[in-house]
Amino acid sequence: MANPTPAKKSDSAIEIYHLLLSCPNRPGIIARVAGHIFEHGFNIADSRQFDEEDSDQFFMRVEFNPVREDADIEEWKASFAELADDYHMKWRVRAQSQRCKVLILVSKFDHCLADLLYRWRIGELPIDIVGVASNYPRETFRHLDFTGIPFHYLPVTRETKMEQEAQIWALVQQSHAELLVLARYMQILSDGLAAKLSGRCINIHHSFLPGFKGAKPYHQAHARGVKVIGASAHYVTAELDEGPIIEQDVERISHHHRPNDLVSKGRDIERRVLARAVRYHVENRVVINGRKTIVFTE
Repeated sequence: MANPTPAKKSDSAIEIYHLLLSCPNRPGIIARVAGHIFEHGFNIADSRQFDEEDSDQFFMRVEFNPVREDADIEEWKASFAELADDYHMKWRVRAQSQRCKVLILVSKFDHCLADLLYRWRIGELPIDIVGVASNYPRETFRHLDFTGIPFHYLPVTRETKMEQEAQIWALVQQSHAELLVLARYMQILSDGLAAKLSGRCINIHHSFLPGFKGAKPYHQAHARGVKVIGASAHYVTAELDEGPIIEQDVERISHHHRPNDLVSKGRDIERRVLARAVRYHVENRVVINGRKTIVFTE
């Protein structure tokens, strides 16, 4: 095939698109996808793929951009849908410039919220924060800057849980939020709300060996003399803290560390793990594969 005629450069940057797909594995998928991208006037900038032998599934992430003046992403999508049907693909494509609309839920502990706000303000996270909602009043976060971000106080009790969740779902719909982030939101979502948010709700959870449930997990960990503490970011499902894991990290602990040291280290781990998980999601790097995920990291 002849090389395509390069698209004319303009004052604005050339758009980059992220294609993410999965399908039953069979020969020729990479060649068909690459050929289709080329034939429609685009060029592949990066491509990653993975064959999972256990499930015989194929996963692929491609970054591509237009190199011909007549390259049209909508025409490409329509044509690619036919190819995808041939391979029984699940796929999505997103422009790099298309910022994900994110709604954040938080309770009393605000370290993850503060970190997300900072990364958003400096442009590290390609998101638009469309709101922050909490079961604690605004005064709890008086040291945080919510300029330009709607804040919603949604108190909840055992008796009002369903009504409060209806308010959360209304916020998701009204704000057109594409992703809900539980930034240490200490309320368990109902099965119904978890189902509505399937694949677009991320939670951060402290994770240990052994697992410590209930109050003061870091104090429990200290009492048991743990050598490693960590955190996991996962998609929310009806199974409490059992959703597909997106990202994890750990830190070593010694006998010198006191409970407050573990709490401090835990906050740091939770912040960075949640931020990475959010970035992987909004950059179209995560495929849910049953009870686990395939993550195309950088």
